Amino acid sequence: MTLLITLFAAIISTVCWYRHAENDSMMTGTLSLIFWGASLMWFVDAIFEYVELKAEFFNPAPADVFNDALLGLAVVALGLCAWLIVLLIKDPKGRLKEALLKNKS
Repeated sequence: MTLLITLFAAIISTVCWYRHAENDSMMTGTLSLIFWGASLMWFVDAIFEYVELKAEFFNPAPADVFNDALLGLAVVALGLCAWLIVLLIKDPKGRLKEALLKNKS
C-alpha cells in the first residue's frame, strides 16, 4: 500500500512538472524526484519482503494494510514538507525576500 501511494504521488507530481516544464518556478521537478526516490525505496522493500514471505506477501492482514496506508500518507506528507522547505529556501519568485524586506521598512 505504501508503494502504491508513493507511486500515485510520483505520477501526479511528474504530470504537474511536465505540464509546467517551461516555467518550473514552483520546483515541481524537485517534488517529483522526492516521490520517485521514495517509490524506488518502497519497491526495493517490497522485493525483499516478497523474498522473505513468498505467498504470504499477497495476503496481508487488514491491520497491516491500514498501517501501510498510514505510513504511505505520512511519507507523502513528509515529502511535501521537504519540498516546501526547499521551495522556501530557494525562493524562486522572490516573494519571501520581498515580504521580509517589506516588514523591515
